[in-house]
Amino acid sequence: MADLLRAAGHDAVTVLDQQLGGATDRDLTAVCVREGRALVSFDMDLSDIRAYPPRNYSGLIVFRLKNQARDHVLGVGALVVERLRSVERLAGQLWIVEETRIRVRN
Repeated sequence: MADLLRAAGHDAVTVLDQQLGGATDRDLTAVCVREGRALVSFDMDLSDIRAYPPRNYSGLIVFRLKNQARDHVLGVGALVVERLRSVERLAGQLWIVEETRIRVRN
């Protein structure tokens, strides 16, 4: 996913790039806030707007896919990247990405 985002001109890094493997959700979100980065994850905990209010983040994108095979995820990820091209801002939004739709919460 990071490769797709970088190919589209986004400054994307992975948890491993940041040496944050095994970090808690709170630690990851704190780094994203500090660096002004959106967070892309499969962790449904991040979709809890009471715990992670979208207004506090540069963007949260949570994948909720039934099929998590690499090729399928990358195919859906390409659709997300395409949608990002037409979005004025991601900051303050939570995107729940499913196979056939993207739900947006503010």
